[in-house]
Amino acid sequence: MAVRIDHLVTSGTFSLDGGTWDVDNNVWIVGDDDEAIVIDAAHDADAIVAALAGRTLRAIICTHGHNDHIDAAPALASRTGARIHLHPADLPLWKMTHPGTPPDAELADGQVLTIAGTDLIVLHTPGHAPGAVCLHAPELRTVFTGDTLFQGGPGATGRSFSDFPTIVDSIRDRLLTLPPETEVRTGHGDPTTIGTEAPHLEEWIKRGH
Repeated sequence: MAVRIDHLVTSGTFSLDGGTWDVDNNVWIVGDDDEAIVIDAAHDADAIVAALAGRTLRAIICTHGHNDHIDAAPALASRTGARIHLHPADLPLWKMTHPGTPPDAELADGQVLTIAGTDLIVLHTPGHAPGAVCLHAPELRTVFTGDTLFQGGPGATGRSFSDFPTIVDSIRDRLLTLPPETEVRTGHGDPTTIGTEAPHLEEWIKRGH
């Protein structure tokens, strides 16, 4: 069966450093008619279960540990039996949201996750968060970037656990080296491509995005 990418937008809040903001999050579902993985279980486990439409959920992948990307993960895991995967460097962030419910498995740079015969390669891309990861699916000509790279520039680095020079290095070394036609599917907002974003790297550095 053909692998496809389904897209769901869920709404909730992001909280860190004493502030709370309303946000819309992209939830990505990769799989075929029988099985799937979810990238970023944000806000609404019921909506994600509905979008799965009876498929077996093999894994819940967290691109990073900010609450708006992980708040529905334990509920979704409980409903489906799927394991939650997080890079260990983001455990401090995870524990702020789910102090009594640890993730089930660690993500590592270079790890390959396979769903419906399609490989997703884990790229550790710290900067927005210490354990931020992207998932590159070469066969789908797609990279899922969480909050590392957006249409128009890097993810935010003005709050705790983030660092602007680090995110620039991650984007330069791990993402802009991908084929230019690679579609960038982000944690918030509209998609873009590597080729669209690559020419603007020096501009981002100068303005300290």
